Amino acid sequence: MAANKQFATFFLNGLFFGVEVLKVQEVIRYQEMTRVPIAPAMIEGLINLRGQIIMAIDLRRRLEMPMRAEGQLPMNVVVRTDDGAVSLLVDEIGDVVEIEEDTYERLPETISGVARELIRGVYKLKERLLLILDTEKTVSLPAALTKGA
Repeated sequence: MAANKQFATFFLNGLFFGVEVLKVQEVIRYQEMTRVPIAPAMIEGLINLRGQIIMAIDLRRRLEMPMRAEGQLPMNVVVRTDDGAVSLLVDEIGDVVEIEEDTYERLPETISGVARELIRGVYKLKERLLLILDTEKTVSLPAALTKGA
């Protein structure tokens, strides 16, 4: 019998993404942010989550997707990483889904660019593909940005 995995899901630019549910600390609506001067474009700012200061990464920028429509506020998916909690800004929150391991497939060759580095693989669901995001790679700064540090 195949093992099942659970993923917290969200939408980004019309695509369906998931992260391992055990890595998700919480999901919250849009929070006001403090901009960080001279920060890479993917860092939207810092949010105060009950006294804890958390970096917010805009996943659209991180995955080199078009910007969100004017006035469309993102949602926060707060994930736990080796370096602490980080908020991933997404368009819309989905459900927690349980998926059979045998529906997993390697990343299609059609996915290129930075997305190829950050997406681990896909699960074929009845209605769509679920793209699995590697949270550790997603929250780390690209090598090009850290060379001068």
